Amino acid sequence: MVAISNKYKVILVDDEPLILRSLKAAIPWNELNLEVVGEARNGEGALHLIQETSPHMIISDIRMPGIDGISLMKEVSLNNPKLIFIIISGYGEFEYAREALRQGAFDYLLKPIDHDELTEMLKRAIQRLDSQIENEELIHSVQVLSLMARERMFAELIEGNQRSQQHLKWMESNELEHDYFMVVIQLDQYLLLNGHWTTGEKRLWLFAIRNILEDWIRLNKGLTIFPFHSGEWIILLPSMLNDNKVSLGEDIIRQIKKYSKLTCFVGISHSTKGIDQLSSSYQSATRALYQRFYAEHKGAFVDSDSTHDITQMKEVKYPKHIEISILECIRNLDLARMLSLFDQMKFYIEENSLTKDIAERMIIEMTVVLYRQFEYGNLLVDGSLGGLIQRIHEMTTLHEMIHAVKEAFEKRMRENRESQSKEDIQAIVEKAQNYIVNNYHKDLGIEELSELVGLSASHFCMIFKQISGFTFLEYLTKCRLEKAKYILKNTNVKVYQIAPLVGYQDPKYFTQVFKKAIGKTPTEYREETG
Repeated sequence: MVAISNKYKVILVDDEPLILRSLKAAIPWNELNLEVVGEARNGEGALHLIQETSPHMIISDIRMPGIDGISLMKEVSLNNPKLIFIIISGYGEFEYAREALRQGAFDYLLKPIDHDELTEMLKRAIQRLDSQIENEELIHSVQVLSLMARERMFAELIEGNQRSQQHLKWMESNELEHDYFMVVIQLDQYLLLNGHWTTGEKRLWLFAIRNILEDWIRLNKGLTIFPFHSGEWIILLPSMLNDNKVSLGEDIIRQIKKYSKLTCFVGISHSTKGIDQLSSSYQSATRALYQRFYAEHKGAFVDSDSTHDITQMKEVKYPKHIEISILECIRNLDLARMLSLFDQMKFYIEENSLTKDIAERMIIEMTVVLYRQFEYGNLLVDGSLGGLIQRIHEMTTLHEMIHAVKEAFEKRMRENRESQSKEDIQAIVEKAQNYIVNNYHKDLGIEELSELVGLSASHFCMIFKQISGFTFLEYLTKCRLEKAKYILKNTNVKVYQIAPLVGYQDPKYFTQVFKKAIGKTPTEYREETG
């Protein structure tokens, strides 16, 4: 840990005042980027100084009254193993010096002190401190990347990508082998807030929300927490807290309101077990959130077993096939087919003779899902989901309900199609291609590119394929392999060294990709073209 002044802190310990004065005067502390933050005449004084100043380095005489240099080092190193000790000893104390080295001293210096020798010794000590900090930063980076990967894997499983399950073997997911339930937290008016926040304010608020929720799960023995869709957070809790679901949800709302001044809704799933049930848990929690539109005030809503099948009384299944088709229309901005599918929804309800209450609940469920697709794809221009739900409540006929939904989503679809028509799609794809060409060696993802050009991931993939003729991954691989071929042909860089230069951290995987695309291994290609 580097001091606030960006200098490493040093304490001098010696029972001879003359030595202390000479050390302070003769060593170029500032040039070495070191700061003497204290002096002590004995071991007891040194211990007090260490507690006060948290130094990085201690230069101490080996023989002092009371606590000697070796005893001081032993005591302090228990809690500060990275603390650097340089021991000063007399010619007759060589055995003490050897003992100091055995106990972990960085080096020792004989009296009378050679200041040039000590300066060189300090330079080496600084190199060790610098290396320690670099290692700590690297470890921190790895931990952050591991956390991000874990959160991304959870998100993919929630979205139904079961293939991600095989990648979770290296993650600590044993807690999900026992019963748990999911809490979904949605910030109120997030889209409106997001429109007013600057990028810096958005980061600050989301950082604050994360801290609040992380503190909360520590106090309540939660399993994990991670962000999901815009303005949404997910918490997993053990089922031993099952009896307190509502009070736990209300406490989350209070904590977020108290410390961030933001309001939110909380949906809580039924209990389940196994990592493969994350998707159904999320559906359960978001189903609970549908109740918020019937409530007079904000609160926590729990999904009960009786609501698992929205049309249980009629034994009519929710028309998931229609929902999936409309979602695809939204992603492709296909207005005509979307309107036709709403008519199919109307026919489905009529065909099954559903009651007004069941039909209304089915339409609201689909409306919420579709609204979230607009939100997730950054396609919403304006409008309130709560307002649309209220309009549906006010309708007295099925025709009026379907008409209200069609009108609302048609308006948004037209606004987004008009907005897109004003964009130079060719320029958007060229911008993405240029970014790939300049950053192919990095760990690029579709999310990064779609954010760069301001499109949803699915919309970006569609137009990129239409304009370039390649999928994102195909184009990225093409750029990487073209660069690899150039290096192989024009340099003597070893194959395993080329892999990370073109974006592949695993040389074996690089070789497999190269051979599959080119028909030869990198080595064979070099031999034929060299």
